[in-house]
Amino acid sequence: MNTVNSGDTAWILVSTALVLVMTPALAFFYGGMVRKKNVLSTLNLSFITIGLISLQWVLVGYTLAFGDSQGGLVGNLRWLGLTGVGSAPNADFAPTIPHLAFAAYQMMFAVITPALITGAFVERVRFKAFIVFTLLWATLVYDPVAHWVWGVGGILRTLGALDFAGGTVVHITAGFSALAFAMVLGRRKWFGQSPMEPANIPFTVLGAGLLWMGWFGFNGGSALGASGLAVNAVVTTNTAAAACAVVWMILSWRDGKPSVLGIVTGAVVGLVAITPAAGFVTPLAAIVIGAVAAPISYYAMRLRVKRGLDESLDVWACHGMGGLWGALATGLFATTAVNPAGANGLFYGNPTLLLIQALAAAAAVAFAFGMTVLLTRLLKRWLGLRVSDNEEEVGLDISEHGERAYA
Repeated sequence: MNTVNSGDTAWILVSTALVLVMTPALAFFYGGMVRKKNVLSTLNLSFITIGLISLQWVLVGYTLAFGDSQGGLVGNLRWLGLTGVGSAPNADFAPTIPHLAFAAYQMMFAVITPALITGAFVERVRFKAFIVFTLLWATLVYDPVAHWVWGVGGILRTLGALDFAGGTVVHITAGFSALAFAMVLGRRKWFGQSPMEPANIPFTVLGAGLLWMGWFGFNGGSALGASGLAVNAVVTTNTAAAACAVVWMILSWRDGKPSVLGIVTGAVVGLVAITPAAGFVTPLAAIVIGAVAAPISYYAMRLRVKRGLDESLDVWACHGMGGLWGALATGLFATTAVNPAGANGLFYGNPTLLLIQALAAAAAVAFAFGMTVLLTRLLKRWLGLRVSDNEEEVGLDISEHGERAYA
């Protein structure tokens, strides 16, 4: 019989709070990189997502993600409104904590994922269209992919795909959805023709630091207990972030000056890359994962600039490409010596896992990108995705919210 363990429950409650803090941290990370006239608007895109998705998750999101599998594609409605999700553990997901604690913890992942996408369309998206998109995207993209990877009977879980804390579910879906949204939305006015100076890089540094701290709950909490596996996840998380930040510093220094904005971006990319692998790999592997993630995302950004695509805050390069590398790296470095419930990767004698990881990542990329193109095109025709030229010129703080960040 499964019984509640107070230590495990306490760790999950702390981790839930840590992951919640990541969304306002993301608001600061993004908010510092936009122009002064759009700071409040950008902060709000992340903050209101907490409200929108918290309600969506309680009403329908959790049951679609973790309910009884319907052909491996989505959960049924048995837990609609969290009916039947109570203080007793659920053996399928976390046998030592209340089922409701597991649902609350997973809610915070559901919250931050669409918030990540907002970096692609800051400074020009209509707030009304954003609200509708976020609710539709969470229901039609995030919840099904979460079921594929983490739900009992999900097609990718059944295939044997590993995703410890959301490299595929969170970062690949958000990153490639951001790319699709930016392509449909189009460039900001005067993009590439006049400087678009960040309003407050210290905001971004603060946001990155809070994200780094919150990621200990993001990855460490995914052990679903206060255990040695949680400790391993915390250590690999910190190690990969450190490695990526240092390599990013070297790359930017080689191209000119060691950019502060670049260093903190590198730390976040390292955190992204280790997310799917944190509970399956050693600290030495985490160094390699973080170090390799830096040039992948760094040069993805340069490619994006070269192509003239206004994916404003590089969600695709950081989260999409970082998450893709992390999913593949799990197929290389995973070892059952770290986590007996996982699998060995290519470097431990099992090349099949790398193939499975590649198939899972490809499925998430194709589904998230394709669904986002469909949703954005429908919303573009129905509501209009972007503000008018005059509203964009004034800035969204005034035109959308009637407030100023700076008097």
